[in-house]
Amino acid sequence: MSLTVQTEQRADMVVVSVAGELDMATAPQLQDQISDLLEKGRTRLVFDLAEVSFCDSTGLSVFVRAKNSTDDAGGTVRLAAPQRGVLRILEVSGLVEVLRTYPSVDEAVSAQEPALD
Repeated sequence: MSLTVQTEQRADMVVVSVAGELDMATAPQLQDQISDLLEKGRTRLVFDLAEVSFCDSTGLSVFVRAKNSTDDAGGTVRLAAPQRGVLRILEVSGLVEVLRTYPSVDEAVSAQEPALD
């Protein structure tokens, strides 16, 4: 299965809508899109995962790299609307604690950043 990636500017966030299977074969496509956004100074990203049917460790690593890059630039990464299987992988891997995850894109876009300690 292939992967499609589309972006949309919403407020000060870029919503990256991902659809298909995110695995070793397709993760480089998403990574290239993220790299392009970062090069353009877009460091506040919401990944809409509603149409991601599968995500393996390679896909998860793309989100972790994106978070590290945006953190370094003062930005943020948020995940939105993961399907049950993808959410389960995030929970089992412990990444649900690291990557802010929201039930919907609207909630991810409008969420306030927690205060830093």
